[in-house]
Amino acid sequence: MKHLVSTFSVVCVIVLAIWGCENKSEKIENYKITITAHSAVTPVPQSPQSWNTFWMPRHQSIIDRVKQGNVDLIFIGDSITHFWDRPNQGKEIWETYYVKRNALNMGFAGDQTQNVLWRLENGEIAGISPKLVILMIGTNNSGQNTAHEIGEGIIAICKTLRKDLPHTKILLLAIFPRDEKPSERREKNAQASKLASTIADNKWIYYMDIGDKFLNKDGTISKEIMFDYLHLTAKGYQAEAKAIEPMVKKLMNE
Repeated sequence: MKHLVSTFSVVCVIVLAIWGCENKSEKIENYKITITAHSAVTPVPQSPQSWNTFWMPRHQSIIDRVKQGNVDLIFIGDSITHFWDRPNQGKEIWETYYVKRNALNMGFAGDQTQNVLWRLENGEIAGISPKLVILMIGTNNSGQNTAHEIGEGIIAICKTLRKDLPHTKILLLAIFPRDEKPSERREKNAQASKLASTIADNKWIYYMDIGDKFLNKDGTISKEIMFDYLHLTAKGYQAEAKAIEPMVKKLMNE
């Protein structure tokens, strides 16, 4: 009898687990893409250490800026986006291309897809209607999530943006290549980007893969482009800005 009760309990747990997973699945309206719950699509802030040192103050500063209005272009992402703010990296190129476009940098060093989702759901895009969002995120998920999960995290962000910014176009960039030579991590990010690209409809969401702009002919990355084979140098930011400029002009109706 004890054995039967134990078996019954295990069966119940399995059934409940399956039921729970199915009910956490979410269909993206108009895109016929189903997302299943996992860490990359579950909105959370960064760790308490980052929260206290820079993450929450930066989050609040963005909210304060958004409340002022006059935001026509936003960049969303991780440190690669964040460092558009850094002198001798992205700042000078940013001032050339984006200040005149009333651009706002919403990049946060260390962010994963789930952190971006939390930020978007907690005030960073409230009350604005920019012409364009440029999104590039996912490389920080590569240590803990599968390519499929990372792709779903990116898609979840696109869904949130479409819901809360219905008049804003999205330029989704493939995750930039990383590591000096081709690697499993680089391939995982490429697969994630390919999955995420399926949400592009070329009406509101557009997809671009400019990864080849950062690679040598043999597939390696030079320190002249990414000083640590991940983060861009000034030359790398110049290459990005030049590559996306025609699409930015088009999507902002310039």
